[in-house]
Amino acid sequence: MKIIFMGTPDYAAHILERLIEAKNIEVVALFTQPDKPVGRKKILTPPAAKNIALKYGITTYQPNRLRDKETITEVLSIECDYIVVAAYGQILPLEILEHAPCINLHASILPKYRGASPIQQTLLHGDTRTGVTAMLMNEGLDTGDILKITEIEVDKNEMSESLFLRLTEVASDLTIDVLENFTEYTPKKQDDSLSSHCKKITKQDGEIEFDDAYTIFNKYRAFTPWPGIYISSGLKFKKIELVEQESQNESGKILDIKKDGIIVGCKKGSIKVITLQPESKNEMTAISYINGKRLNIADTLS
Repeated sequence: MKIIFMGTPDYAAHILERLIEAKNIEVVALFTQPDKPVGRKKILTPPAAKNIALKYGITTYQPNRLRDKETITEVLSIECDYIVVAAYGQILPLEILEHAPCINLHASILPKYRGASPIQQTLLHGDTRTGVTAMLMNEGLDTGDILKITEIEVDKNEMSESLFLRLTEVASDLTIDVLENFTEYTPKKQDDSLSSHCKKITKQDGEIEFDDAYTIFNKYRAFTPWPGIYISSGLKFKKIELVEQESQNESGKILDIKKDGIIVGCKKGSIKVITLQPESKNEMTAISYINGKRLNIADTLS
């Protein structure tokens, strides 16, 4: 079968490579985002999916807008059996949706967490289960009929990078399964009354206050490595642990000093801070930080 693949980041690139390596699948074209300047030197860098396509000699298109007439005409000129979409970042216009069955891979158990940040939302809410949904695309945002969902368990201490990697493997297996057995699956409509929408993560989302230790820990899980978590002074918390969730404390007060970190109180619960990073400085141990600031038990971390 012939496939057009649409996707951009590492998550999509891995799925693309698995499709290329599959015996009965021929990826005839990749549509991905344009190269973007990265880092302080603004070096023009290709998307991860493009690197995979170049490795295997697959024709690559990088339109700014998928809805442009020229781009639509280009897609329609490519003969294919299916279009597979994974983290592409653009909504497909009706003309493309009608060109071939369009299958989208979304990293949540739909209709929960429609939108741009389902993996982070899973961790922010402390969910114990998540998964990947394969669905037929329509003109809405993650509102298409569901073909199949594969679920996995989420460990209470699991970080976003680990969950991304595991869900990428799930999505790769699910994609091949759905393509090879497409006619065996009956599309099921989503229950819109159960839906929730999640926005794109911004740097500002990482700011915390010492209100609730459990909330802080889940933000740490979701937002490491980016945007990270930090307080209003700019002090970043690079490695923390949840100590407990029930005690009532003065916000940001140092409750205890251990060999490997400091216990910091929240209005509810407490966390252990192991390493942190002051603004414009290198990462350091929490012990080194409080020694340099001459802070002790009962002082406030700031």
